[in-house]
Amino acid sequence: MSPTSKRTRFAALLPAMALAVALAGCGKADPAPAGAPAPTSAGAAAFPVTVEHKYGSTEIKAEPKKVVTLGLSDQDAVLALGVKPVGAVAWFKEEPFGKWPWVKDLWGAQAPQIVGERDEYNLEKIAGLAPDLIIAQYSGMKKEQYDTLSQIAPVVAQPKGNEDYQAPWQDMTRAIGKALGKSARADELIAGISKRFEDVRKANPDWAGKTVAVGEPVEPGKFSAFSPKDPKTVFLTEMGFTTSEKFRAAVGTQNVADFSFEKFDVMDGDRLVWLGPAEAEQLLKADPLYAKLKVAQEKHDVFLPYENPDIGAALSFNTVLSIPYAIDQVVPKLQAVK
Repeated sequence: MSPTSKRTRFAALLPAMALAVALAGCGKADPAPAGAPAPTSAGAAAFPVTVEHKYGSTEIKAEPKKVVTLGLSDQDAVLALGVKPVGAVAWFKEEPFGKWPWVKDLWGAQAPQIVGERDEYNLEKIAGLAPDLIIAQYSGMKKEQYDTLSQIAPVVAQPKGNEDYQAPWQDMTRAIGKALGKSARADELIAGISKRFEDVRKANPDWAGKTVAVGEPVEPGKFSAFSPKDPKTVFLTEMGFTTSEKFRAAVGTQNVADFSFEKFDVMDGDRLVWLGPAEAEQLLKADPLYAKLKVAQEKHDVFLPYENPDIGAALSFNTVLSIPYAIDQVVPKLQAVK
């Protein structure tokens, strides 16, 4: 699900005394999961590097060997750059490895330690892995958490200048690439994805300037709308679509906003994309208020499952690994409602 569709819960990290205990037990750190390959060498010349972020800047003095990712989708960019994280957080109520088709081959039999869920981190597990780099790009990490985790290893927090969970995937990929000493490779990956979007725009020129909204039914009588800066909406705008002024005003600066069915009109436009199970489509189409929408009457609404196939998950991740999969899955469905 979206990181905020059930409202991200921020939990306080262990107090300083607990941290001291955790760090004291790190003299014999838990080994990395069996079979972990050494990261592809970036070369000593790439370091030291300094990465700016929401809470200041972090210097990474040497090539990271053991990386923990705390952002919900950060592991994708790390994997794409040839490094397997030793720790990661859970998302979609599932372990973040071996499940999604765009990462299965890269993880292989190598499983990271699960060190938390969303923005609730298990400090003792993280310290036990003895990481030399912690990455938290697609996250809601708080300053207190950043300060505490920085006592364990250098931390690259969220990109500055963006609301949490709303930083462009390009910025997050570049920050991760710089932290790993692989900026050139990160730029190559970004350029390849940008070319994919360019090709989609060229093949579908009629999408240019058409309005789109992305939402998720939460329960009978209530739905969530995703911000224009949410990865799922960004994916569509990079294919040529835009969002209406009414939609932007209704959502505001939130990553996701909840509305009653009486507010369906904020979702009206040229295209409407819903994420959720088949029951969600049945729920909406049976509602008389929904039936009044112009986009519904013109059958320009598209329903995408989160899983099986994993389209909604790919849109939620919106990374250099998941975007190609999402393009292959979504473009035909949008073309079918012309």
